[in-house]
Amino acid sequence: MKFVAVTACPTGIAHTYMAAEALEEEAKKRGHEIAVETQGSAGSEKVNDSQISGAVGVIYAVDTNVDGRERFSHLPSVEVTPGEAINHAARVLDRAEKAVEEGVSEEPAETAASGRGGGGAAAAATGGGGGDGPGRSSKTGMVRQWLMTGVSYMLPFVTAGGILIALAFLVGDTVEVVNEDVYEQFSFGALFFKIGSTAFQMIGPILGGFIAYAMADRPGIAPGIVAGLLANDNGAGFLGAIIGGLLAGAVVLGLKRVPFPASLRSLLPVLFYPLIATFVVGTIMILVVGEPIAAATDALTSWLEGMGTANAIVLGVILGLMMAFDMGGPVNKVAYFFGVGLVAESVYAPMAAVMAAGMTPPLGLALATVVRKRLFNVQEQEAGKAAWVMGASFITEGAIPFAAADPIRVIPALMAGSAVAGGLSMAFDATLQAPHGGIFVFPLVGNPFLYVLAIAIGTVVTAVSVILLKEFRSAQDETADTTDETTEAARA
Repeated sequence: MKFVAVTACPTGIAHTYMAAEALEEEAKKRGHEIAVETQGSAGSEKVNDSQISGAVGVIYAVDTNVDGRERFSHLPSVEVTPGEAINHAARVLDRAEKAVEEGVSEEPAETAASGRGGGGAAAAATGGGGGDGPGRSSKTGMVRQWLMTGVSYMLPFVTAGGILIALAFLVGDTVEVVNEDVYEQFSFGALFFKIGSTAFQMIGPILGGFIAYAMADRPGIAPGIVAGLLANDNGAGFLGAIIGGLLAGAVVLGLKRVPFPASLRSLLPVLFYPLIATFVVGTIMILVVGEPIAAATDALTSWLEGMGTANAIVLGVILGLMMAFDMGGPVNKVAYFFGVGLVAESVYAPMAAVMAAGMTPPLGLALATVVRKRLFNVQEQEAGKAAWVMGASFITEGAIPFAAADPIRVIPALMAGSAVAGGLSMAFDATLQAPHGGIFVFPLVGNPFLYVLAIAIGTVVTAVSVILLKEFRSAQDETADTTDETTEAARA
């Protein structure tokens, strides 16, 4: 059989490409051909028309919207999360083969509900194993997909803005770069700050606009962006942008159900939908949503800025546990985007804790494969070499091959190390204004030496925990083997 597949995740860095590799390997084992389109952060590596025309089915391994979905509309399809494709590629191919044999698609309910043809939001994932928890309802999956789409478009603005603002503080006086008018009194610090702060001003509008886009296609973009701008204006921040984006998408979807005259059909997406939706959503944002959300955002920011060391450590431990729990899955992403959202509110310590906790799982496993080689097979030892690089680059997914092979022992060990790293990062008052980058953004870290110490200690805790748990398993296996031999001898 010949398949095409599309893989995509919100950050477009690790899961997108790991899912593609897993599907390719499983298809090769079965003698199938598969062409995978990775819609990652570097852009799409598109499958061509001849590959699509020769395919008998399509597999979507996505956690965000699919660009150009209409190209595959004639093919039987299966839709899963990237985590399920990574951890259960065989199961995914089984479902794809079944869909082809039956000539039908596993059509997610929300695709129809969203009213989108192509390029729409990816459908909610079916329950999966590994990094993407089982049993999600379709409605929960829908909302998560919409949010992840908004975040995936927002993230480059956070990255660019955060790094440029950090560079401004590195090359200029902290007070002066904020107050200087770069047009009146040029300096590189003021230049970096102006560009970075402008990028930060776009976080809310882009988040709101593309949440609405994921829900309602292009007519949702304008009201969603306006909602994000109003959230900036009234102090509602990224929480207000999320609510505004969801409101904008919902209003446009509602308008699409209104039976307008056929003569107005060509004007609906360019005039009536954006005009009416922008007015309605803008009014709600100003009169209803703005002040309560602004108050909630201010309260959260004040609490985070004013909490004592003990509370900070607890928060760091919780974020660390979440980061290591499913390594790129829903729980991990909640912690990650919590940190990213606070960067947009100029609260930088949680982001540092999140990155420290996300680096330690692959680094700890890499260290364990060096210290106790005999506990790992050849494939895991090779994966350990790659895990050094992935951990240093803040790609937590480098730990997935180990966790998938031995989850009962590996995942608790990873959570222990990440909890220590996150807690120590908060205790050391480390800060980070960039939402990604690993060692490459260490120059931007506040209290960098203590931050490196937190990561190092977390890495050692992870490695020691993994080794102890695997040694305990080995001892149990040896005891069981000895018991079996004794039993056989007695029978003889």
